[in-house]
Amino acid sequence: MNQYFDALDTVSYKGSTVSDIDDLTDLMYDEVKYKHVEYLANFDKPAWWRAFLRNHESGRYDSATNREIRGLRTIPGKNYVAVEYAYGFNQADGSWQQQEPMLAIFGFKEGKISLFMELW
Repeated sequence: MNQYFDALDTVSYKGSTVSDIDDLTDLMYDEVKYKHVEYLANFDKPAWWRAFLRNHESGRYDSATNREIRGLRTIPGKNYVAVEYAYGFNQADGSWQQQEPMLAIFGFKEGKISLFMELW
């Protein structure tokens, strides 16, 4: 889970590369599913990769490197974990300024992410 958030941060930073997208999707099981309840998104791995690429090519990934996603709390289950997470910014004084928390469910298979469902 932390590897996913770290890789997602890297993809979102200004100056990220297609290789960064590959590194992120390498964390995923081949039959991974991405679902977003609010936006009715339902992607398989190739479609999710293409969505990352479209965002990259259109210049949407331009975050400052002081932006960081953090997992706040987890509830583990069998091959799943519910995660409260938030985007935030690392401040000059070393503190982290959290934005509004969100909820996601991670599923795992063979050590890789098999499901990422956003519930916000």
